Amino acid sequence: MTAINCNFSNPTCFAALSDIHSNVFALEAVLADINRRGIKQVVNLGDILYGPIAPKATYELLMAHQERYLEPIVTIRGNQDRQIYDASAEEIMSNPTMRFIIAELPNTAIDWMRKLPFDCQLTENVYLCHGSPSDDMVYLLEDVSSGEPKVRDDDDIIARLSGQSSQVIVCGHTHIPRTITLSTGQLIVNTGSVGYPAYEDDIPVIHRMQTYSPHASYAIIKSIETDAGKSWQVEHIKVPYDHEAAAQMAAANHRKDWAFALQTGRVKAF
Repeated sequence: MTAINCNFSNPTCFAALSDIHSNVFALEAVLADINRRGIKQVVNLGDILYGPIAPKATYELLMAHQERYLEPIVTIRGNQDRQIYDASAEEIMSNPTMRFIIAELPNTAIDWMRKLPFDCQLTENVYLCHGSPSDDMVYLLEDVSSGEPKVRDDDDIIARLSGQSSQVIVCGHTHIPRTITLSTGQLIVNTGSVGYPAYEDDIPVIHRMQTYSPHASYAIIKSIETDAGKSWQVEHIKVPYDHEAAAQMAAANHRKDWAFALQTGRVKAF
């Protein structure tokens, strides 16, 4: 698979975010924090509108940001973006959260997601994907066979890169902020999740991903000069926001599991 090339004017410093999951409250706080820091370039790694909070308002905020700033957000799709626009009538009827999302979103939002690329070769040195370079459902950095995330061995991560050789590879999907340096010298950055700090899933096995904090997560990635030459600096940012408002909306849409995760950064059995 050949990554699409993106129009990216400032490769020396950018903010990377992922997994907004319809949380307009968290997204608004993150974009304000990015703006306060004077960072002009933003990349969005997908899983944008799926969630029981505010998909329409989240889409509208992203579109308003595109109109307000000279540098558009470079956006790729995630697995749950596909899940929305590929949903069959049966899938919509059997999933109350999907019914809510489809009812909320205008056709322009569905079309926008459908046109998003799978990945992006941002610059010669920086590559973006949602899960892994070959599969948006794969956890690039974590093995969850035990039910909890454990960082994969070096060789295991390299194999999942499928030959992608960029110096910096930025991903999302797991919702766990993490930066790893490989034996190849490559830097792998998982931005964490803007809008959903904990969840439980049963693919590939039942497992929990938890950050133990309600904060919104994103990362700042900079190219810097050191005594040894050019290098990359990564800063993981945890932004406070009105997570109670997000939790209340999730609960009102019959997702107490989401509400608890939004309030605590933890998964609770119901």
